[in-house]
Amino acid sequence: MELAVYNIDGNKSAKTIELNDSIFGIEPNDHAIYLDVKQYLANQRQGTHATKQRNEVKGSTRKLRRQKGTGAARIGDIKSPLLRGGGRAFGKKPKDYGLKVNKKVKRLARRSALSYKVKENGVLILEDFSLEAPKTKNYLEILERFNMQDKKSLLILPAMDQNISLASRNLPKARVAVASDINTYEILNTQHVVFVESALKELESILSK
Repeated sequence: MELAVYNIDGNKSAKTIELNDSIFGIEPNDHAIYLDVKQYLANQRQGTHATKQRNEVKGSTRKLRRQKGTGAARIGDIKSPLLRGGGRAFGKKPKDYGLKVNKKVKRLARRSALSYKVKENGVLILEDFSLEAPKTKNYLEILERFNMQDKKSLLILPAMDQNISLASRNLPKARVAVASDINTYEILNTQHVVFVESALKELESILSK
């Protein structure tokens, strides 16, 4: 598929670029996408939740009342989970929620997500550019020229540009990433994926392995 290349003024340049069909034109694999997104979200969980169980609660181990003859239910010590202030029965403990997904599956998932974006006309190619100063106003003006100021956008660069990164971070719906770091979840969780030309070549070298 051939796409036009735009400059940051919002105008088409004389150049066009041919997208690699093995990356942007495959039949999407929904299961690979599911596995990769599931792994990403699972890895975001800290797993530091913790509660005190019966053996960790401070209190006496004396039996509160005799076993029989009181007419009430039998009960143990003050740390029983049945009593207020007692330990938690089957409480949560620190846990690693991380999942493993093979590299080939992850690459297939990213190619599938990018193919979906191309079908939705959600991919834009820009000429390489840089900002003279890290000003949010300058980056917002670029988004406005493409009517993306109120939409989620992901700008993909070949390497992190400090000025562009700082200019975009105050915009809640604008995200800037490096080609080697993008993941399936970020691609699907945005309305417009914007590549600069050199980042496109970098991404193709990564996903064509």
